[in-house]
Amino acid sequence: MANKQKDEVQFGEQLTSRGQFLRSALTSGPGIFWVVFFLLVPLVSIAVISFLSRGMYGEIQRPFTLENFKRFIGFGLFGYDPLYPLIVLRSLVLGAATTILCVLGGLPLAFFIGAMPVRFKNMALTLVLIPFWTNLLIRTYAWQILLAPENPLAKLLVLLHLSSPGEPLYPSAFAIYIGMVCDYLPFLVMPLYASVEKIDWSIAEAAMDLGADGWRVFWHAVLPQVVPGLVAGIILVFIPAMGQFVIPDLLGGAKTVMLGNAIQQQFLQSRDWPFGSAITFLAMTLVMLSLWLYARSAGEKGGDIL
Repeated sequence: MANKQKDEVQFGEQLTSRGQFLRSALTSGPGIFWVVFFLLVPLVSIAVISFLSRGMYGEIQRPFTLENFKRFIGFGLFGYDPLYPLIVLRSLVLGAATTILCVLGGLPLAFFIGAMPVRFKNMALTLVLIPFWTNLLIRTYAWQILLAPENPLAKLLVLLHLSSPGEPLYPSAFAIYIGMVCDYLPFLVMPLYASVEKIDWSIAEAAMDLGADGWRVFWHAVLPQVVPGLVAGIILVFIPAMGQFVIPDLLGGAKTVMLGNAIQQQFLQSRDWPFGSAITFLAMTLVMLSLWLYARSAGEKGGDIL
């Protein structure tokens, strides 16, 4: 009798506890395996390695130590050196500036696509996604050609007295941000456009009837409705942009070290896996802490997390 009480009927079929387990394993098992094997196991491995030491020939060995984290903060054999804190700060500035530029460009673009006739929207969205049809390296090398002195953009800046004749536009900070915005703008436009499509314009009409001007209508009636898509786009842009190193290397002349460069150098050239793991672990902790603070803030305000 007790076994019968545990049985459940789903889709007209009576399932035992064993049957429920097998069905769950078949449906959820592959996804759980993927997350555990390709996400949780590497993260745990990095966390463990970050507390180990580097051997004379680059091997990973004991004892467990906190020296890797102290070195990242800046405390080394020769006193305090703010090298890695400055690298983190530089990467945060790059990610924040790229996000701000993408927001400034993505907001009007998303509303422009949303206002298009239905027959043109799919074409517009396809044009937004076209950069993803080619490899990141190819797109970055293409910008080197476009920013060369003999190309129209450089000549236009010379006519506007913003550049000197024959002067290439790269390597420079201008070239870096051009490449960053080109690569990450679609990550912001797509979720933002999804929110724009769901706007209830009757709220905006009601605000106008109550005497609100255009700016107040946008700020109080329209923008709150697209905040979930905007926040999702900001997260999708900021996190990868903060760890980007290919674009700053190729368009910035490899003059400055970013967080991604520091991690790559430790794992490859320096063969210091414990220190590279410590940098990676702290960077992930910083990102996860930011997401947790945002989620907590959104929950206290009673809003949607995404």
